[in-house]
Amino acid sequence: MTSQAADGPETVIASRRSKITPEREREFFDAVLEQIRACGYDAVTMEGVAASTRCSKSTLYRQWKTKPQFVAAALRASRRSRFEGIDTGTLAGDLRQAARVAGAWSGKDTRLFQALGHAATQDPELRCALREALIEPEIDALKELLRRGVARGEVAADHPALEYVPAQIFGVLRARPVLEGEDADPDYLVGFVEAAVLPCLGLT
Repeated sequence: MTSQAADGPETVIASRRSKITPEREREFFDAVLEQIRACGYDAVTMEGVAASTRCSKSTLYRQWKTKPQFVAAALRASRRSRFEGIDTGTLAGDLRQAARVAGAWSGKDTRLFQALGHAATQDPELRCALREALIEPEIDALKELLRRGVARGEVAADHPALEYVPAQIFGVLRARPVLEGEDADPDYLVGFVEAAVLPCLGLT
């Protein structure tokens, strides 16, 4: 490699990008997601995030180029399943606990999902990141709870309601704010699971 190649634009950018610590990057990501929840996607700007985190806007633009890329990166960095570790010993107990956990964070994630809804339909990368961060990890974890219930013999593997359980839980999380103007809090979600999900599976 020549000296000129070593000092080329890609090398310079990589050097500059390396100066952002993981903690600082997390601060940027938290700031943009919180501003989206509070103000909506369209109202948030790279300049605004830079001002709120006391950095230069050029720092953000060098790292992520555009707002959709920045938001997609923030979403992917927040990917996690809040249902991991749930294991009460019974499927009914697991689903009740999943409802409590989902209800505890439903307000923040529902606002984020709603704020990004239209923008995600216009930008494939943003749509993919939204699914990866807020939907797929939780669906995978719910399917694991159901799989364990089948393995314990609590419900038949071919029970027709099994495949609809994630849609039931995520559906009510998204629908209650629209239908009733309130978040699906833990009490509401546990009541929903007990009244609608468990009976469908033949559980009490």
